[in-house]
Amino acid sequence: MKKIAVLLGDGCGVEIVESAIRVLDKVSNVYNLNLEYDYAPIGGRAYKEAGVPLPDKTVETCLKSDAVLLGAVGDWQYDSLAPELRPERALLGIRKKLNLFANLRPVKVFDELLNSSPLKPTIAKDVDIMIVRELTGDVYFGEPKGIIKKTTADNREIRVGFNNMIYDEDEITRIAHVAFKAAQKRRKKVCCVDKANVLDVSRLFREVVAQVAKQYPDVELTNMYVDNCAMQLVLNPKQFDVILTGNIFGDILSDEASTIAGSLGMLPSASMSDGKTPFLYEPIHGSAPDLAGKNVVNPIATILSASMMLEYSFDEKLAANSINKAIKAVLKENNRTKDIYETGLNLCSTTKITDLIIDKIS
Repeated sequence: MKKIAVLLGDGCGVEIVESAIRVLDKVSNVYNLNLEYDYAPIGGRAYKEAGVPLPDKTVETCLKSDAVLLGAVGDWQYDSLAPELRPERALLGIRKKLNLFANLRPVKVFDELLNSSPLKPTIAKDVDIMIVRELTGDVYFGEPKGIIKKTTADNREIRVGFNNMIYDEDEITRIAHVAFKAAQKRRKKVCCVDKANVLDVSRLFREVVAQVAKQYPDVELTNMYVDNCAMQLVLNPKQFDVILTGNIFGDILSDEASTIAGSLGMLPSASMSDGKTPFLYEPIHGSAPDLAGKNVVNPIATILSASMMLEYSFDEKLAANSINKAIKAVLKENNRTKDIYETGLNLCSTTKITDLIIDKIS
């Protein structure tokens, strides 16, 4: 029995996770996987039910599971809440509770979607990047942080906001190992992205990564400043194999890179721990509350996240590959959701494209 904690979240999270569960059910029947689901609230849904975005019971459900599948969190109706009560705070909380320190975001362009990419087909074709983002450090978690008041030289009182960008050697070492091991299974190249020309924390990041690289002589290590990397992702994305970077840089770069694939609705992710706690799988996009309930959102990112779960958490590579092949076959037959639609192709609802993917799994 493989236990999966299912966190629907907010907005379109309900629809896209339901699509992924339907696909998993089909794969489970074909490959005899024996999957069991345990649902728990998170984000705005949890705030409505329990008064907090991440209830202890949800954390307990996740810890008792073999893997976690998450939709998305956030909704404009909660924007007026105190920061600690907003749905998005649950994401930082669950990562910390499950010790999810490594986020893997594959950016792969389907040939069938080259025309959906904002880049020229010649640039977007064959792009296959793995972004390895550290998840538990950096400015999102660094202390001290806050907003305080200070008096200026001309005796005015103004507010000052501050966050501490911080990493220690152990945090950098463990994420570096994840990146190099990923590269060994790919094209054996790691690009460490930082801002070492300005930031002390980036200088340490680069030094520690270089030390770890000595343990992987078969992997080529290069370094690049984050601003240049942002430009190179548009100019020549095929130069990258594995991009290793910190939390805030990885957050920004992975969203930029996702557009190469044609839509945020196409990109999955896996958040990994040291193996003592379950991994978490989710699409990289948000909850899109304006589209919720309209049956128009693209579920493919979440379905691909479920595929990653089968491979990384359950070592069911054949089952995972059957999902990937089914998605490619459906796209090849010119079926598209609204976000990747082109005139003359088959416009599909969320449920319709899910049905088509399920029909292709064998």
